[in-house]
Amino acid sequence: MNTKKTEVQPVLHYYSIADGVVAFSSTRYGGISEGNYAAFNVNHYCGDQLAHIVENRRLLCKVLDIDESHLIYPHQTHHTEVRVVDSDLLSLSSEERLRQLEGVDAVVTDLKGVCIAVSTADCIPVLLYDEAHHAVAAIHAGWRGTVARIVEKTVATMQRVYQTNPDQLKAVIGPGICLKNFEVGDEVYEAFAYASFPMNEIAQQFPTTNEVQSEIVNGKLSNRKLRWHIDLPACNRLQLVHVGVKNENIHMSDICTYDHVDTFISARRLGINSGRILTGIMLNS
Repeated sequence: MNTKKTEVQPVLHYYSIADGVVAFSSTRYGGISEGNYAAFNVNHYCGDQLAHIVENRRLLCKVLDIDESHLIYPHQTHHTEVRVVDSDLLSLSSEERLRQLEGVDAVVTDLKGVCIAVSTADCIPVLLYDEAHHAVAAIHAGWRGTVARIVEKTVATMQRVYQTNPDQLKAVIGPGICLKNFEVGDEVYEAFAYASFPMNEIAQQFPTTNEVQSEIVNGKLSNRKLRWHIDLPACNRLQLVHVGVKNENIHMSDICTYDHVDTFISARRLGINSGRILTGIMLNS
């Protein structure tokens, strides 16, 4: 009896950023992971089985039609380190490459046929494309990275390395948690305020879900305790605009991972031991 699993290719959510550029976010469809990792996950740091990660990676590279060594994504730590993916990095041993990608939250490249990507599960993935200089970027913007303006720092790196002109950049802000579902403590609100974000534009107060339910059960409709919510996609869009990216060149996916956990991974819904979305970009020509 043949017990070999049927090969199931990953189902990707593609973005039409430009001709000759492949840009995507992975979904929960395709692949072979199980449970809260189902079915597609290539992140090594969230508890999934190594055999599943290896096979999912192989399947993704088959879809992208690239060698597995040309799929590059870092081990993110919610900081602002940006790594240039060049021929020198590609020539490193797998062990040294891992060291170079440790603690990195954004990657940039101008190499054709190399897919750079970041992992998220409620944080905001941002993709950039510089058509004039044929360079791309993939950015992981959690709330800490957003406060520290990782998007702006990545654009600055592209300006330095590739002579990128921000007003010629095209950008995608991929699936992530939305305003109504991203409840934060006062310390997070204060961190954004201290970093000079326009709080009237990116923050709102809502009653906490549990407290609202409790008051409704008890027949009360007043004195509901309010909690701050932050609009992470908007925060990153504002950074792009601030550095000179044109509004019309910014594509907002408007996909909330928390609301669409059936299709995209949400750590707030599934827990930290769950899969991760991979959002990547690659120059084909």
